[in-house]
Amino acid sequence: MSFLRYALPALAAVGSASAACSVQGTTTIQNAGDAGALATCTTFTGSVAIATGTTDNIAINNVRAITGDLVAEDVPGLTQLSGDSLTSIGGAFTLQGVQILADLSFPRLVIVDTISWGGLPNLQSLDFTTGIQNATSVDIENTGLQSLDGVNLGSVNTFTVVNNGALQTVSLNVTEISGALDISYNGDNTAASFPNLNTALNMTFRSISNLSIPRLETVNGSFGVFESQTIQYINAPNLTEVEGTVSIINNEALANISFPSLTTIGGGFQIQKNPALDGSLVFPELMAVAGALDFYGNFTDVQMPALSDVKGAFNIQTSGDVTDDCTHFNSIKGRNNVIKGPFACISRTNDPKGAGSASGTSSGSGAQKTGAAGHLEFSHGLTGAAGVLAAILAL
Repeated sequence: MSFLRYALPALAAVGSASAACSVQGTTTIQNAGDAGALATCTTFTGSVAIATGTTDNIAINNVRAITGDLVAEDVPGLTQLSGDSLTSIGGAFTLQGVQILADLSFPRLVIVDTISWGGLPNLQSLDFTTGIQNATSVDIENTGLQSLDGVNLGSVNTFTVVNNGALQTVSLNVTEISGALDISYNGDNTAASFPNLNTALNMTFRSISNLSIPRLETVNGSFGVFESQTIQYINAPNLTEVEGTVSIINNEALANISFPSLTTIGGGFQIQKNPALDGSLVFPELMAVAGALDFYGNFTDVQMPALSDVKGAFNIQTSGDVTDDCTHFNSIKGRNNVIKGPFACISRTNDPKGAGSASGTSSGSGAQKTGAAGHLEFSHGLTGAAGVLAAILAL
């Protein structure tokens, strides 16, 4: 009986501690004391949320794993959030609208399911000593982060880093990204580096200064570089296939594009409004473009010696002299030839435009016209509004 007298209270205490470490849904932390109460839990089963009115520094110490989410949304008074032992978050790590958060410290965190951070203007750096190595998706937007040191991913499905004005570098060691990759509108000098990336789905880059993709071979969706005012070259030495559209548009300083191994594009191929791109466009292995090929700008040479199939519209317009190139491309157009869609090739024009914009051309297969400005212009079959419509449909 004496044994039971001491054992039953002890067992009750263990049961109470176990219950505190497991919830069906979410436990809400109101203050530092609530966070400290979790210190008895090696694993917390359930989700943890920081209450909107919390102003204390929140330290979730001793807890090694949270099986659900860790969430702080619209917590205007939270300045510090930490967890000295936390290694994994089984659900979402969400920080949204935590305006004055300046100290985020999870030195042992390695695994999360998703990262969703936004509206964190005072968060300039991460204290993630070991570094997050695995995540399903990452979305980091509108923060004050100057680097992503501490996000050292070896695998990820989707990766979005947008509108982080102080960010200088985005670098991942992943070999594959099976979802969307979007690096857009961060710092004007943001460099994007993916040294081991072999395969990706959709890749979008805006406002970047440099892009390193030395091992990229296949893009299973689309690839685009847009509105990047300081990037000077785009080089993808091992890229062989893009199943969607390739778009290089409105990059002020871009002077060179190198895709020496590219053979197949499953969508359109667009090179447009890159004023410093005034030399040669050379794609030595390009054979097939399933959509429209639409180049316009200031370039002086277009070489695609292996080209054997363009199913959509074909438009080349430039202020440079590409008369010889136009003669060659004109010789391989026609419904049963290499270039099957609406055709325009305009050399030495003061106003280069996109597919469907050519006007004043003679109609009919093989027709050509020398305009007053001295440019040579070819058309194929359709002109005016009908030509515009056909080109749009081909895109």
